[in-house]
Amino acid sequence: MPDRLQKILARHGVSSRRQAEQIILAGRVRLNGEIVTTLGTTADPSTDRIEIDGQPLPPLPQLSYLLLHKPVGVICTRYDPQGRQTIYDLLPPQFHHLFYVGRLDTDSSGAVLLTNDGDLAQRWSHPRHHVPKHYQVWVKGRVSPATVAKWRSGVLLDDRLTLPAQVEIWDYQGGQTLLYIVLREGRNRQIRRVAELLHHPVVKLHRHQIGHLSLAGIPRGRYRVLAPTEILAISPPSSKLEIARSWNEQ
Repeated sequence: MPDRLQKILARHGVSSRRQAEQIILAGRVRLNGEIVTTLGTTADPSTDRIEIDGQPLPPLPQLSYLLLHKPVGVICTRYDPQGRQTIYDLLPPQFHHLFYVGRLDTDSSGAVLLTNDGDLAQRWSHPRHHVPKHYQVWVKGRVSPATVAKWRSGVLLDDRLTLPAQVEIWDYQGGQTLLYIVLREGRNRQIRRVAELLHHPVVKLHRHQIGHLSLAGIPRGRYRVLAPTEILAISPPSSKLEIARSWNEQ
């Protein structure tokens, strides 16, 4: 059945859908021998010849899903030219083909979802789906209720307001405030940048939950494989049949 090339690449585990768009724009994809650089081009993997970097489109993979507890100092990248520890150093080789959904800064800790399911990665990373992400954040100073109200209603960032956020004061200690924050968007370093604008720089940031997936029971630096029921609960309808097929083959 014809579908957009970026969706096909993602479904076959080549990359996330957003990364697949960049692969197409870079001229790395051929369709029936012709280089394709136009997003929205459709193809049918059952009848069309699709190649990436001169290699045939890989077969549909067995879908995998991990929830990783990233420590501070570990980088969300596949390779670091400076030789620093990456999240893939925390995983056994059989999971090195997975890509991460939503990075965390090097100086932040917490939940990172890894998968080779491009459709699910798109659903969880794209801002329009508003998947909630839960954070515990220590900031400098004593945050006032007025500042919390401003953060909740939205702060001007990059010339547009942030979406309303859930922000609660949990504790005060030693000139710092512990905040509990739930975001439904994921702009670059959003919490840190908003905190700076509100004059309460972040001291420590930990993401303990993505959607309904919590780090409870996962030690720092470790991961767990997600169960089929967890994945079916969070997947878009178009992915559920493929997920069920993949799990039945295990």
